[in-house]
Amino acid sequence: MDEIRQLSSREVYRSPWMSVREDEVEFPSGTRGTYSVVDKQDFVVVLPHADGGFWLVQQFRYPVGRREWEFPQGGWPAGHSGSAAELAAAELREETGFEADSLVHLGHLHAAYGCSSQGYDVFLAAGLTPGPTDLEPTEADMVHEWRAEAEVRTMIARGEFADAHSVAALALYDLHQRSR
Repeated sequence: MDEIRQLSSREVYRSPWMSVREDEVEFPSGTRGTYSVVDKQDFVVVLPHADGGFWLVQQFRYPVGRREWEFPQGGWPAGHSGSAAELAAAELREETGFEADSLVHLGHLHAAYGCSSQGYDVFLAAGLTPGPTDLEPTEADMVHEWRAEAEVRTMIARGEFADAHSVAALALYDLHQRSR
């Protein structure tokens, strides 16, 4: 199958966290158009599993104007880098205080590939040892709580756990459990 061909590209916005570009493209039919693309660094989602449930985090999410439950997640701060597994361990420790004996990579997903280049890796964390959190200033209101697997699924059904990345991560967890 033919692919869309990029004719030109220009950056229209940049911040420390993202950039937006407009690409002039040509479709296989010869029709031309514009793609607006959000470029953001990849991130991780971590499922901290213990005692038949998961540790969730909740914080105020400004774009939607309310506190939301989700699995710990995040990307490297400016000037830092490392492997996805190192990032998963760092985010888990930062947001929950836990150290994991094992981190199992469950898969790589795209955040919103219709408009963004960003992807994310999903990890299952087990063998959790508690410790202090190390929250960033933007996460000062974050709390973490353990919830049974069944309760997490009920929260999804009731719209109380609506982070798409977290819900997709749970689907990868389910696939992983079925393959064992």
